[in-house]
Amino acid sequence: MGRYLLRRLAFLLVSLALASVVLFALLRMLPGDPANTLTSVGASPEQIAAARHSIGSDKPLPEQFVHWIGQLASGDLGTSFVSSLPVGPEIAARLNVTIPLTLAAFVLAVLIAVPVGFVAAHRRRSWYGALLNGVSQLGIAVPVFWLGMILIAVFALNAGWLPAGGFPQDGWSQPVEAIRSLALPVITIALVMSASLIRYVRSAALDVLGSDYLRTARALGSSFGQAMWRHGLRNASVPVISILGIELASTLLGAVVVESVYALPGLGSLLATGIAQHDYPVIQGVLFVSTLTVLIIGFAADFAQRIIDPRLRGRLSGGAR
Repeated sequence: MGRYLLRRLAFLLVSLALASVVLFALLRMLPGDPANTLTSVGASPEQIAAARHSIGSDKPLPEQFVHWIGQLASGDLGTSFVSSLPVGPEIAARLNVTIPLTLAAFVLAVLIAVPVGFVAAHRRRSWYGALLNGVSQLGIAVPVFWLGMILIAVFALNAGWLPAGGFPQDGWSQPVEAIRSLALPVITIALVMSASLIRYVRSAALDVLGSDYLRTARALGSSFGQAMWRHGLRNASVPVISILGIELASTLLGAVVVESVYALPGLGSLLATGIAQHDYPVIQGVLFVSTLTVLIIGFAADFAQRIIDPRLRGRLSGGAR
């Protein structure tokens, strides 16, 4: 297991290094000059050149890349071209919204998808099993921004139960208002995510329900619940865990859409602002943190699969020899 962890850690570091190179190169290929954001309309060539010099964009690209990598190695994500403020603290402040939003939506989606997916598989020949499967198929086709607008119209504008958008200026120092502000965004993401997860849970449950070891356990006197708990749950959870990792990562990366609908000051809105202003340090910082988070999620999901499934642990041990 120690060798496996070292290999996975090395893979994570190499992936992060390659992602840094690709990220830096793609940003410099985008049209537009960040110096134009710092100067007024009709600025002279001298003023634009001075703006480029102040932010360092007039330096050769290899020198800019080495400077950025050196900052990353020291834990510095750079300084915003526009606000002249450190990018790291700004990202940390935005994560106070994005992380709770993503994790709460993920937990709610799992709480919905696991029992619904299992019932849809166990009662697949009943009318409500077919209904659950059909509803999940429909939920996958619903755009998240459209669902968000529907929920705003119903629960915020008409019923007035929850705010339509925004976040308390004092943040989590007003916990009740903060939770109320995230309620509709969390529900929006969770409903869309659970629709996709239900399909995977249903498929994994169907494989277990038709397995020989479950029938053998039942033939030996175990009840259906006992057989599922002792033998089925672990086997069904292995493929689902990898999907959960993918869904969690995609939810974090796709938060920009939901944050835009609900006007939340999260990581997504910071990225959108950085792109609009050609603020390279902000864009690089947000995408680097997002990439690192996705890689860590993938590592955790892969590790969890090996902890749960003894067959994978056996392969791991065999490979270690």
